[in-house]
Amino acid sequence: KKTINMNEKTKILETFENKYPDRDYTVTHIAPEFTSLCPKTGQPDFATITLEYEPDKLCVELKSYKFYLQSYRNDGIFFESVTNKILDDLVEVTQPRYMKITAEFNTRGGISSVIEAEYYNDEFYEDEEEGELLN
Repeated sequence: KKTINMNEKTKILETFENKYPDRDYTVTHIAPEFTSLCPKTGQPDFATITLEYEPDKLCVELKSYKFYLQSYRNDGIFFESVTNKILDDLVEVTQPRYMKITAEFNTRGGISSVIEAEYYNDEFYEDEEEGELLN
């Protein structure tokens, strides 16, 4: 199988039209079989990736999302990097109102890691804390 360049992974992702763009609702997809490689040792890292988002005009198509996640199987990448890369790619393709990726990596060397990365679309959310700091 051909390895996909990190910068081309978004080409795997497909979307479909959100039929309810006037409604606020949350979509949650849980992928318990995510695999990537430790960039230091080359050993496999296993995780459950939870995608939670509030769609605007587009939703991510599940089969393409599955293939997208599988494309990391042979990639040496740190937990923090892969979590943020997944978020960036999905935000780029779907332009959601809100999105959160939670990556729960299996225990390795006595340490388990949970990485969370979030995106808020400024058109739908105002950062009250930041606003208070600016005033």
